[in-house]
Amino acid sequence: MTLLHLENLTKRFGGLIAVNDVSFDVPEGAIVGLIGPNGAGKTTVFNLITGNYRADSGKIVFDGRPINNLPTHKIVSLGIARTFQTIRLFQKLTALENVLSGCHCRMKSGSIAAMFQPPWQRAEEQKALDKALSELRFVKLAEQAMNLAENLSYGNQRLLEVARALATEPRLIILDEPAGGMNDQETARLIDTIRQIQARGVTVLLIEHDMSLVMKACEQIVVLENGGKIAEGTPSEIKANRRVIEAYLGTDEE
Repeated sequence: MTLLHLENLTKRFGGLIAVNDVSFDVPEGAIVGLIGPNGAGKTTVFNLITGNYRADSGKIVFDGRPINNLPTHKIVSLGIARTFQTIRLFQKLTALENVLSGCHCRMKSGSIAAMFQPPWQRAEEQKALDKALSELRFVKLAEQAMNLAENLSYGNQRLLEVARALATEPRLIILDEPAGGMNDQETARLIDTIRQIQARGVTVLLIEHDMSLVMKACEQIVVLENGGKIAEGTPSEIKANRRVIEAYLGTDEE
C-alpha cells in the first residue's frame, strides 16, 4: 500500500526550478532514501511534503488524501513528522521538555483546563509525560532527560530531534540528514534506531549524504539531480546505475 504519493511535483523560486516534475511513491512500512548531489532539490521536496513550501504544480497525497494546501500543524496532526538538516531544538529546555513539546499536538486540554486541572487534564498530562519518557528511552537518552538540550552532544541532539518527532505519533517520519556531523559509532546507532522505528510500524523517508547509511538502511532509493528524478530502485540497482554514478562522480571526460 502506498502511504505517500508525489505526482509531477514542481516548485520554482523566481527563475530557478528547484523541483521539476518529480513523482515517486513511499510504500507504507518502508524505509525510502532520497539522495542526490548538493542543490538537487531534496530538502525542497521535504518542505513541500510538510507544508513549509507550497507547490506550484503537482500533487501530494498522504494516505489517500491530498495535502498540498494544508498548514504544517494540520499535516502533523494527520501523521507526518520531521527532523531538520539544521538542529531546531529548544536549547534552553531539558531533553524531556523538548520531547513533551512533540506530544502537544495530540493533547486536547487548553489554558482553562490547565488552570483548573480537572482529573481528565491531569491524566492527559501524565500520559504525555509517560510518552515523552518512553521516546527518550527508545533513543537511549533516558539518563539525559533533565539535561538542557544545549548540553547534549551533537549526536544526542540529533537523536533528541528524532524522539520529539516520534512523540507526535506519526505514521511517516521524514529525516533530513540525520547522520550529519555524527561519528561512525553514532551513525551505527542511528541505523539501528531507524530500523527500530520501522519495526514500530512507522514509515521512514530520509535524505542522507552518508551512502553507507543509505545502502544499509533503505529498501528503496530515489535519486534527484538538478531538481528532477533521474533514478529509482533498490540499493543494488542504484549502485549499478550509470546515470547516478555520473551525477555523483562526473563522467570520464570531466
